[in-house]
Amino acid sequence: MLSTTRALGLGRRSILSARTTARRTVQTQSLPPSKATEILNQQRLLRPSSPHFTIYQPQLTWIPSIVNRATGGALSALLYGFSLAYLVAPGTFDSVHVVEFVAGLPDAVKYAGKALLAAPFAFHGLNGIRHLLWDMGKFMSIKGVYQTGYTVIAGTAVGTVVLVLL
Repeated sequence: MLSTTRALGLGRRSILSARTTARRTVQTQSLPPSKATEILNQQRLLRPSSPHFTIYQPQLTWIPSIVNRATGGALSALLYGFSLAYLVAPGTFDSVHVVEFVAGLPDAVKYAGKALLAAPFAFHGLNGIRHLLWDMGKFMSIKGVYQTGYTVIAGTAVGTVVLVLL
């Protein structure tokens, strides 16, 4: 490039001066971090959410995915919460005291409690099997996804009733 510019009669100084004399046409302003964050948050409020739930119809392809995450989180929180409670107060949360406490509850509360535990457990377990089948490459068509979705829902209903009545 340097030999080409010299051939055209341009020296090194004219190239450098052309670069340094370029002017900015945009004015910038130095802002404190808090003001910059405030402007960014205002811009984010104007952006649409994605996916935009007001235009998408609920579908069997994405609702079970959300419910699977929620049931997994709830069951994990319950397990870790009970485990931590047992570590903090082992005399209160051991199996003898828990069985005595549950035995003293009215039957309606027992069945409701069993249903609240059985439904997410059954759904999460069956939907986990569904995901394992997908990992093996089975039921990957839209028809297969809907068939397994309805199967998981039916299995959850049957499994919940069976677990509650045991």
